[in-house]
Amino acid sequence: MAVSGWFVALLAVGSVPVVMLGGWPGVALWVAFVVLVTAFDLLVAGSPRALHFAREVPARVRLGESVPAELQVTNRGRRTVRGVIRDAWQPSAGARPARRALRLPPGERRSFTATLTPTRRGERRAAHVTVRSFGPLRVAARQATVRVAGSIRVLPPFHSRKHLPSRLARLRELDGRTSVMVRGQGTEFDSLREYVRGDDVRSLDWRATARRRDPASGGVKLVVRTWRPERDRRVVLIVDAGRTSAARIADEPRIDTAFEASLLLAALASRAGDRIDLLIYDRRVRGRVQGATGADLLSRMVDTMAPIEPELIESDWSLVPGLVRQVTTQRALVVLLTSIDAPGASRGLLSMLPQLTRKHTVVVASVSDPDVLAATRERSDRTEVFRAAAAERALLDASRVAAAIRQSGADVVTAAPADLPPALADHYLALKAAGRL
Repeated sequence: MAVSGWFVALLAVGSVPVVMLGGWPGVALWVAFVVLVTAFDLLVAGSPRALHFAREVPARVRLGESVPAELQVTNRGRRTVRGVIRDAWQPSAGARPARRALRLPPGERRSFTATLTPTRRGERRAAHVTVRSFGPLRVAARQATVRVAGSIRVLPPFHSRKHLPSRLARLRELDGRTSVMVRGQGTEFDSLREYVRGDDVRSLDWRATARRRDPASGGVKLVVRTWRPERDRRVVLIVDAGRTSAARIADEPRIDTAFEASLLLAALASRAGDRIDLLIYDRRVRGRVQGATGADLLSRMVDTMAPIEPELIESDWSLVPGLVRQVTTQRALVVLLTSIDAPGASRGLLSMLPQLTRKHTVVVASVSDPDVLAATRERSDRTEVFRAAAAERALLDASRVAAAIRQSGADVVTAAPADLPPALADHYLALKAAGRL
């Protein structure tokens, strides 16, 4: 049962007859009157237990987008239900409006549509629906909470897809679909064409040149080989889901930035004909995508990423070489998306890297905090000077870890959250152009 403001007003109005009649008899009479009115209102009110509920909710939505969620209510009772209905979505689901006025005669059905605009990634759920059914006097209401389960999976937003067209254009240049050809160790022969000024003389094919003569002058025409980046390479993405990935930089968790960078690199590498595998790991494999290609790759990746949140534990890097061996025995590009801020926290990563770099091309990608860099430039008072000193020390620690990673034979890519995905994609293209993949 629930009471309304009219119930409180009715009790307040009772102070007038109580003063006029005086003593306890007046109080008892008025309380009895209020109880009878309340009981009558509850008796005449429609039963919320007689309502039947059904949901129609989209299965998935990207973070930041809005989708409609429909709740259908059917009155199977014999009285009209008048009141308020509240759909109890999690606050992070962003359901608006949460409450609706309800007037449902017997045997009829109503549909209520709420707009969901989630503010967090993962599974957003609605467990219950609460209904208050008031009587005709609106003094008291019958209230019931009914379990009506519903959920929607909130996927990573993939804002970095805006960088994909420009990187694909550069990939087409590397792949020989435009006039730009590349040559380098580990690239595949593509075709022969006539020499033009600016071509690398090391690409001259002397045998083909000897067989080709200019029909007009009878002279020899120089012929060069064109090359294209190798295809069907293996790219293994390993996202650190340990405690350092829970830190928020530029109002975004590190792990979300790692997901954005992974999605952009996977989209680019799959267009290049490479095979992509994803592992999300701390001390156990939290998510895995293997063997997916084409459009199915990104779909499986975002589905795998959506429910994963960082664990507040230290990641165990000693098992990573074994995990890579399980994925592939061939030489591969292994991309580790983690934090390299502190030498102490990176000790496990540094001790493991030589095992990977002996067989694979390794890239360590990390988010840098733009606020730390900004703090080094603000020194107007004593507090800011101390803050600048701490920021300089943090940058020095990060540079020491990056130098140790490079000494181990791996590459390092660091950038602010918005810049890390395109920076990692550019580094991948540079490796392609250099023939290191």
